[in-house]
Amino acid sequence: MPRYVILEHDWPQKHWDFMLEVGDVLQTWKLPIAPAANVEMPGEKTFDHRLMYLDYEGPISGDRGSVVRWDAGSYELIVEKSRARSKRDHIDRRLIQLEGKRLQCMLEMTCRERPNWTLRLS
Repeated sequence: MPRYVILEHDWPQKHWDFMLEVGDVLQTWKLPIAPAANVEMPGEKTFDHRLMYLDYEGPISGDRGSVVRWDAGSYELIVEKSRARSKRDHIDRRLIQLEGKRLQCMLEMTCRERPNWTLRLS
């Protein structure tokens, strides 16, 4: 099963990086709040990270703060849909089962306007 990790990062301000292993990279979303059940979390899709961050804790090079592994585990992609009527009118949706140390739940991810996503745990 593919893996995920959530890193708590303190630079430039405190946030959480939610990362999904997809092939040989970690697709990453920056969350301004810690993941919590039944709370809509805005997420900004950022650049892909190297797989080394699945197991990493500590300082980030270039004096960019440090990271703590907030949660980690495996996931299963249940549903992935993309519907586009035009370049501006589209909806991307993923339903993912998380099996982690803290989180054992469903995650719904919805994007109506890139790079902005909404994440909701249930």
